[in-house]
Amino acid sequence: MEELKPHLWFTLYTLLRLGASKNAVKLSTTDLSKILGGSQQSASRHLKILEKMGLIHRRIEPGGSRISITVEGIAELDKVLQELKWHLEGKEATTIEFMGTVVSGLFEGAYYISKDGYRRQIAEKLGFEPFPGTLNVRIRQDDFEKRRRLESGLGIHIEGFKDGERAFGSANCYPVTINDEVEGSLIVAERSIHDYNVLEIISPIYLRRKLGLADGDKVRLSFVPLRRSVS
Repeated sequence: MEELKPHLWFTLYTLLRLGASKNAVKLSTTDLSKILGGSQQSASRHLKILEKMGLIHRRIEPGGSRISITVEGIAELDKVLQELKWHLEGKEATTIEFMGTVVSGLFEGAYYISKDGYRRQIAEKLGFEPFPGTLNVRIRQDDFEKRRRLESGLGIHIEGFKDGERAFGSANCYPVTINDEVEGSLIVAERSIHDYNVLEIISPIYLRRKLGLADGDKVRLSFVPLRRSVS
């Protein structure tokens, strides 16, 4: 999705203030333009763009439209909230932490991470040569909302590729600190074989050996969400 421009964000925020995150609100472009302090044409254009981006749902009726903010729209507003907190309160305010349990995977991590198409991109984009394997960490269902918030933010994209006749899907990476000691990254595959409660962590080192971890051990994962670059 393209980056949300400030004027569109303000329109989306205005819809939030009017209650469109909970229920569909009836609103004409004339009324919206008065609230925004702009023209009716601008208000209409903003709604069309937000709808095209999938951030609002709109049903046109006589005298206006029924407008509601989608899940994707709420996620975009949350990104801006995290940016504001980062600037006003420091990175500690935006850190997302999980306390999870080490579990065994299906031992396929080594196979995928060792593929040159993934390994080269990880080295280039994350800055480290990945150890051929992943640390699998199970989180609680209570943490699913935190995971959704993390993954709705910026990630480092790893492109899919073909190796012979087989296609390998893309993935997104989110830098993490493990047990306040080792840097690594959560890797979220486009087509993951894991349940939503399992996080796959890659690192330049063998994490189980370095941190003395075995199945059932607790591990802390700390994420500082990436920030948009200013251009």
